[in-house]
Amino acid sequence: MDNILSFTFKTPEEVALQVARRVRERRLELNLTQEAVALRSGVKLPTYRRFERSGVVSFKALLHIAFALNMLEGFDELFTKRQYGTLDELIENKHYNRKRGHKNE
Repeated sequence: MDNILSFTFKTPEEVALQVARRVRERRLELNLTQEAVALRSGVKLPTYRRFERSGVVSFKALLHIAFALNMLEGFDELFTKRQYGTLDELIENKHYNRKRGHKNE
């Protein structure tokens, strides 16, 4: 059986725009204006508008926006430990479970 991995490479900018689009869709789904989300999240309205248009916003502001839209739960899964599909993967990667980096000499 072939274990061929399929990768879709996206740039950080593309991901940011996708997130902004989903935030806008969620806002419209909740029948909220940009002003209402900005007020609920504590993010200034011009900052919120720029985010929906460009995907650019600070991570902290994004968390506040997600909270205002009741979508914060997904952030708990960012950068969690890798899940292994097989025991062989676990054993193979056990050697790379470093706690700290070191300087290159």
